[in-house]
Amino acid sequence: MTKDQLLEKANSLPLAPGVYLMHDKNDEIIYVGKAKKLKNRVSQYFQAGRGHNLKTQTMVGLVDAFDTIIVGSEFEALVLENALIKQHMPRYNILLKDDKGYPFVRLSREPYPKFSIVSRVSNDGARYFGPYGMRQETRSALDAIRAALHLPTCHKTFPRDIGKERPCLNHHMGRCDGFCRAEMSQEEYNRRIDLAVQLLEGKVRLVTAQLQERMDAAAEELRFEEAAALRDRIAAIKVLSKRQKVFAGVCADTDVWGLYLGAKCCYAVLHYEEGRLTGREAELFPPAALENEAEVLSALLLQYYGSKPVLPREVCIPVEIEDQEVLEQLLTEKAKHKVALRVPQRGERAQVLQMAAANAREEAERQTSSQERSDRTLELLGKMMGLADAPEWMESYDISNTGADDIVASMVVFHGSKPAKDRYRKFRIKDVTGHPDDYRSMEEVLTRRLTHYMEQDKKFMPLPDVMLIDGGEQHAKVARRVTENFGLAIPIFGMVKDDRHRTRALITPEGREIGIQNVQAVFSLIGRIQEETHRFAITFNRESHRKSVKGSALDEIAGVGEARRTALLKHFKSIKAIKEASLEDLQKVVPKNAALAVYTWANPAGPDGQAEPPAGGVK
Repeated sequence: MTKDQLLEKANSLPLAPGVYLMHDKNDEIIYVGKAKKLKNRVSQYFQAGRGHNLKTQTMVGLVDAFDTIIVGSEFEALVLENALIKQHMPRYNILLKDDKGYPFVRLSREPYPKFSIVSRVSNDGARYFGPYGMRQETRSALDAIRAALHLPTCHKTFPRDIGKERPCLNHHMGRCDGFCRAEMSQEEYNRRIDLAVQLLEGKVRLVTAQLQERMDAAAEELRFEEAAALRDRIAAIKVLSKRQKVFAGVCADTDVWGLYLGAKCCYAVLHYEEGRLTGREAELFPPAALENEAEVLSALLLQYYGSKPVLPREVCIPVEIEDQEVLEQLLTEKAKHKVALRVPQRGERAQVLQMAAANAREEAERQTSSQERSDRTLELLGKMMGLADAPEWMESYDISNTGADDIVASMVVFHGSKPAKDRYRKFRIKDVTGHPDDYRSMEEVLTRRLTHYMEQDKKFMPLPDVMLIDGGEQHAKVARRVTENFGLAIPIFGMVKDDRHRTRALITPEGREIGIQNVQAVFSLIGRIQEETHRFAITFNRESHRKSVKGSALDEIAGVGEARRTALLKHFKSIKAIKEASLEDLQKVVPKNAALAVYTWANPAGPDGQAEPPAGGVK
């Protein structure tokens, strides 16, 4: 449809509340909006001289048709708009990240329960607290609670490890009461956990009152050491309640919003509880086809609080929004308590609004600089590689082995300049046996990876923009041959190392080297990718090797435990080589007695029933 036809259709709409959906020529929904009066709102898009911003002009230029849905009230329009945005994810709407991973505190269900921080609630019988606003602040608060109650922070498992070892340094420094000691009871441990739970629930006064009562009783019964310990615990909790930013947004009374609309857009939310700042959240978001700050803020509020299980009682915003009363009603129904939207004009709240705006501006400027650096690095890398565009997705591969055994490979994925760890993959080499062969191993790995792609395995989609192979020209040639066998054209580069094991250059399958050492940003990025790929491969290899050496033939030798067994296999590479080694060679790896035991095991007993000693005896 032409713009005149679109305007004519818009002018025929009713003056009723509803939702409109803009389609491009491919019938893709590119924008969803709501209106109190559909005719007035939709017709504005197609009227000449309306002075739309650049983003809106671009969106309108792509509109080929639009649909409308008439509803009974502004409230229904607000709810429907939010649902349609989540369903269609239109490119010109504000789209906040739904996977921010707000943390929860998990308390395990076992005789000695433990706290941990997790990303989601599971139906596992454990107890969960949250979600909370910021992972770092949540961890800091949990550490402070453990410290105040002298709970263990080590990795020991109770009751299994009770009395097995001496208490760790935390106990000697007075940070933990040493529940790994036999004299500490399970009842006392669980009593402390109960106090921690009450602190998580904000019952600071109740906890201090309980401890005060126990301290007084201990003092009356002349148990002065116990009374002193309880006194110190009370003091620590009082300090905690004053200083610790405990769990932003859980029981916040007020959220204060700041908004910055520039080259990069950012919002900042300051969480206040009982008049105290308890946390801050800030996030960049892409510009949308919205005309002013009020429209942007309205879209942000709906998406932000739509994903929150717990809402504040008051939200302070910098400007009034058109659907303020309707949004209040929606948030109130979701929260099951009154949620008020306010626009402070003076006083302390107005000052805090200015602080929130400053936070949004500073975060946008800081992240813009970082993002620009990242974009520039990728742009330079793309040019050096001869690519038409900067690489967005990069996959890197490395082979790791312990001799002929435990050959494994790693696939590490970077999205831009950041690792995408959810897309990392591990491979255990199946077809290469007898002796290591990095070329055949790489061929097997890439064949399996691309087979997964051809079979539409979502875990291996999409294909990367670039493949980086840990190795030189021959490794790159192997990778090129595999991709061509699948009929694919993926740019491939080997990562060539210097004598300090740092990637000094990239190399093509044709043998053309691309020096990167003179471009520091690119050199650092490729170095990070190579190091991460190597780390991931080595870690997997060690895990695999530890499993394989369990049940090794060396297990039957007295005095050869896991550490010595691992050292022998690492040095000699195989059981066969260990059997053929001289006593002198064995002594270079393990102590004399262990070396003699291995030598005796490897050399069958003589006719007299005694193992034949080596010439020259034991040295």
